[in-house]
Amino acid sequence: MTYIQLTYGDLILPALLVVMDGALSLVLRLKLERQLAIATVRMVLQLVLVGYVLTFLFAAVSPLWTALAALIMVLFASREIVARQKRRLLGLWKYGLGAGCTLLAAGTVTIFSLATELHPQPWYHPRYSLPLLGMILGNTMTGIGLGLDVLTNGLVRERAAVEACLALGGTRYQAVLPVLRDALRSGFMPIINSMAAIGLVSLPGMMTGQILAGIEPIDAVKYQLLIMFLIAGGTGLGTLAAVIGGARLLTDNRHRLRLDRIAPEGAA
Repeated sequence: MTYIQLTYGDLILPALLVVMDGALSLVLRLKLERQLAIATVRMVLQLVLVGYVLTFLFAAVSPLWTALAALIMVLFASREIVARQKRRLLGLWKYGLGAGCTLLAAGTVTIFSLATELHPQPWYHPRYSLPLLGMILGNTMTGIGLGLDVLTNGLVRERAAVEACLALGGTRYQAVLPVLRDALRSGFMPIINSMAAIGLVSLPGMMTGQILAGIEPIDAVKYQLLIMFLIAGGTGLGTLAAVIGGARLLTDNRHRLRLDRIAPEGAA
């Protein structure tokens, strides 16, 4: 069985479903039609651009070009992490913590999978490394973003309790531990929910794409299980590193709470 090749003309009819959403927004006065139009145009332009970029990268098979593409992906992911924060860290850590933890987690897990399970030749081949990195990166970004958001908001909300614990002789780790646990739970929850619902509630995109391309369903399941294990590992590692790193940044060696290192809510 061969996959069905689509043309851009084949996408016109499905695109009318988005137009229908815009029409519903107008009729119901939801005021979402402009946002929907902008999001649709951005999606189309970004995906078409990525398609051409990947075509070039797949043909070049260069470690430098692959590393540059991966770095750009990590930088955009760190920007999205910051954009999702109500209260952001100040200084270089505003972007540095998210970028560093994302690169550490997603990069480590991607290289692990390439070296141990997939064995592409060469090992950095962009056809394998970049799609894998993208899937792991997206989920890791979500976990880190949620974890840091809950951490900063929790420390501000529980300031009195944290400082009372410190005043009674508790260490900074003992004082922030309840908030830290809440932050970790929040970061882990999306991937846990996704793993619990996959197969019964939803068929994931990669598995569906492989089946449509003619791969036997059981083989597609094996690849999807590999991806989910990698995503879970990347999300866990990244969220843990970011939340612990954030808790360390928001306290100091004298066991004081340092909320002065957080920007006011809504500040750019």
